[in-house]
Amino acid sequence: MTVKIMTVVGARPQFIKAAVVSHVLERIEGAEEEIVHTGQHFDANMSQTFFDELSIPEPKVNLGVSGGTHGQMTARMLEALESEMMERKPDVVLLYGDTNSTLAAALAAAKLHIPMVHVEAGARTHSATNPEEINRICTDHVATKLLACTEDNLENLNKENLAEKSEFSGDPMYDAFLHYSDLAQRPNLVGVVNGEPVELPAEFYYVTCHREENTGTDEALLGLLDALSSLDAPAVYPVHPRNRSTVCRLAQDEENDFSNILFVDPVGYLESVYLVNHAKQIITDSGGLQREAFYAGVKCTTVLDFEVWPETMVQGRNILAKPTKTSIRNAMSVPQMVDGTYLPFGDGKAAERIANCVVELAERR
Repeated sequence: MTVKIMTVVGARPQFIKAAVVSHVLERIEGAEEEIVHTGQHFDANMSQTFFDELSIPEPKVNLGVSGGTHGQMTARMLEALESEMMERKPDVVLLYGDTNSTLAAALAAAKLHIPMVHVEAGARTHSATNPEEINRICTDHVATKLLACTEDNLENLNKENLAEKSEFSGDPMYDAFLHYSDLAQRPNLVGVVNGEPVELPAEFYYVTCHREENTGTDEALLGLLDALSSLDAPAVYPVHPRNRSTVCRLAQDEENDFSNILFVDPVGYLESVYLVNHAKQIITDSGGLQREAFYAGVKCTTVLDFEVWPETMVQGRNILAKPTKTSIRNAMSVPQMVDGTYLPFGDGKAAERIANCVVELAERR
């Protein structure tokens, strides 16, 4: 029996999760996976590089939907994904995370009565102003099967009366980090301002900040950059396309001394894994990088007002901070203790559980 699986992705954390699950699906007889890329991350360094280095099958289609407001983007994706699902007639739709791509695919599948599996279900920030929170709640409530990365996520689903369709799978990002750490590559960094090669220092901090609340105004971004300028080693800061123009303008302003910050182009996943494993500390507003820092035992400061992964907020390993020099430096000064017996994200075999669940659901249709 052949089962057709449509995997919908749109952002780089989804590519990482999809990679390890896709490799398992390839080994299951009768499973045929088609990857649909919404185009939400359109930059080559944010998208195509990941497919190449993770050996993910090329997407059957790239919808090319990016830009605009959350509503505009989601609406265009919903329309395009509905057409793809009607044409390709998948037996099951596989979704990851909490992006606009996730929500659009969930709505399209639900309206067409196609079973769907949501990986990373039950994650909650309890912040109504966080757009991803809306995406993940709506997706969980229309999905057919919910797979939780942690026991806390599973408990959140129980509280929302979703226990009957929920189970713990573990985190596929943990699978990926364990596997790709052995393949990680020392990055070839390129300066974002002048396009020239940048040498990776022997000691460095790794920074990724791109959310609107941290980079949307000069005041917020300058608070972050002031903190990075005061560190005892250079900060490697791959700049997201969203705030590239602002960073370049501030970096070229003669009144600002950001010589301690290495503003570079976005890096690939294998390069990022290398930076995570070798950094003195990590400063980020990315949910994925928080987890990777936790996996690596590297202290993390998260520049957000809310907890994304409370499982990492233990033993001083991940501390919240506001985008100000004082708040970030205070968070970074909290000592951490790494307990190797604390493994909230599973045993590194989540991909197998996810793949088997998807195929079983498709076969029952």
